Amino acid sequence: MAFLNGMNISASGLTAQRARLDVIAENISNVNTTRTEGGEAYRRRMVVFEPRNEGSFQEIFSRTARGKYTGQQGVVVNEIIEDESPFKSVYDPTHPDADERGYVMMPNVDLLKETIDGMEASRAYDANVTAFNALKAMAIKGLEVGK
Repeated sequence: MAFLNGMNISASGLTAQRARLDVIAENISNVNTTRTEGGEAYRRRMVVFEPRNEGSFQEIFSRTARGKYTGQQGVVVNEIIEDESPFKSVYDPTHPDADERGYVMMPNVDLLKETIDGMEASRAYDANVTAFNALKAMAIKGLEVGK
């Protein structure tokens, strides 16, 4: 049933965006973490998505058109990587992690950027919920035809 493929695609988007929101929340909660287990400031993390498909668009399209495609589609979280941008250096000689010159290395997390990324992920999540609900409504209407 084709509508189930659409539901699976939307569900994969929901899962991926939820993972992205989790990572964004972790970044925001560590915006002032100057020391991790590794001894340095917290590094911003980012989610890398990857399409979940088998073949090129043309191959999938032609197999689907012939009714012979049953593969998985959608998106998956490929990995969570660390942002290698430099830390922010802040002058605060009273901070326990300050160096001999009085500078503290702060995380490379930009609160504004994280907020915008969180809004984008939330909108993508909402869009997947809307698509899922539309597919569900179509399936229900299709079942009502048989009454």
